[in-house]
Amino acid sequence: MSQETELKLEVHPQDLADLLRHPLLKAQPARRERLFNTYFDTSTLALRERRMAVRERRVGRQTLLTVKTAGQSVGGLSQRGEWEAPTQPGAFDFASLVSDPALAAQLASVAWQLVPVFRTDFTRRSWVLQHGLAQVEVALDQGFIGTGTAQGNHRQPILELELELLEGPVDALLDLAHTLALGPRGQASSALRLLPANRSKAERGYALFMGERMQPVKATVLQLQAGMHPVQAFRAAALSCLTHLQANEAGVLLPSAEGALPDPEFVHQARVALRRMRTGLRIFRAHLPARFAAHWSAEWKVLTNQLGDARNWDVFATEWLPELVADEPDPVGAADTSAQVLLGWVQDQRRAAWQRAADALGSREHALRLLAFTRAVLCLRPADRPQAETAGGQGLAAWAQASLRERHAALRQQARAARRMGPEGRHALRISLKKLRYAQEFLASVLPPKRVARSTAALADAQQLLGQLNDLTTAHALLASAPPGPASPRVVGWQQALHARLEAGLTGLPAMERSLEKAPTPWG
Repeated sequence: MSQETELKLEVHPQDLADLLRHPLLKAQPARRERLFNTYFDTSTLALRERRMAVRERRVGRQTLLTVKTAGQSVGGLSQRGEWEAPTQPGAFDFASLVSDPALAAQLASVAWQLVPVFRTDFTRRSWVLQHGLAQVEVALDQGFIGTGTAQGNHRQPILELELELLEGPVDALLDLAHTLALGPRGQASSALRLLPANRSKAERGYALFMGERMQPVKATVLQLQAGMHPVQAFRAAALSCLTHLQANEAGVLLPSAEGALPDPEFVHQARVALRRMRTGLRIFRAHLPARFAAHWSAEWKVLTNQLGDARNWDVFATEWLPELVADEPDPVGAADTSAQVLLGWVQDQRRAAWQRAADALGSREHALRLLAFTRAVLCLRPADRPQAETAGGQGLAAWAQASLRERHAALRQQARAARRMGPEGRHALRISLKKLRYAQEFLASVLPPKRVARSTAALADAQQLLGQLNDLTTAHALLASAPPGPASPRVVGWQQALHARLEAGLTGLPAMERSLEKAPTPWG
């Protein structure tokens, strides 16, 4: 078995010509070949369930049988086991191909059930480059994924760049990707949109076959080891956040059917990923290089803000606006011109905010950011003693307790002033609550689970109240930007209704303050 290490990058169609003009690729002629691939599975998709792929690849007159095992992918960089050898079409000789006897036996037991599920047909242009101490195969694939179902034939385009590490350090793979992304002139200002992609062709093919629509993805539970150094814990947390962000980016970038706006949860989860990322940079700051922490905290803050308008308009349009319309004395109908103009204005603002979010996530700046951050995180190394030798020998758990104890004390002090704070102060308290929640989620695996759950639930309750108050304040401000006209009286009425809800919500602050004072801590 070979261990495949590759970096997959989606190429923007408008940047293809510039990519092919890159000096590193123009220095040698590309090898061109047409690849026809058929992916097989059982009728119950048993292989997909195990995150495996069985493929027959036809190259000229030769057929190759390939088996790929489940791997891990983050920032477009994936590692997985792979076996490949010549075969006869339809002859699934897994015993000869797969060196793992148990896996070979499992595959052989379902070989008779395997049927074609989907296919890929693309032209591959490839180059083998020496980059520093590494040898890398660079492959540009252009074609399509296709499948036939009872609902008809379906196709999706393929235009991606794969960098496979043949030998040498993984860091060289990321450095080469960054060099290619800078484009023919080697400048960030004219960089190419090479966006790291975590979904393989097989994953895309299965989704196409099943007719699956992309769904928003929440953060996964982070598992840390008690003996980890905080730098190692940060690396795990940062890569988890990066995976969370990228899992939701495509939902913001891809248009929905019939021009409808995507699910609001995509941009919400992308912002959650970014807030978690910045929390990780903050709680592990003492163990990170100062320039690294400062630079990346600023970078991710910019992107968080770029997505903020889309989230604000989503909340207003999907949560508060329906309530305001429903509470009108008379139902809003098509003949109510002022109301229709106002509703149309809200939709236009929301659509424009989503476009700005998509522009930010699809930009060349963001592509370079993802590549640079992935590389920087993977290069981090502890600069002090192993964590098992510090904190009285109790490792990461002792460090986590000390870190969270300090943050809980600061939050309690901030909560005491909640009743006399204005909107800005309440917003700051809400952000502090989020940061503490994310910090506890990062460190939960090395703390008492029941205490963490109780503490996080108390923080979530307080955050919900403050979040609602913040949303009401934001909705009031958004309405204030409405253009003057016949709808102005309705705008004033809606603002008054929002203000009344805000005043009612403020009465819950004393109870919230007492709750935070008594909130259980996540340590024993």
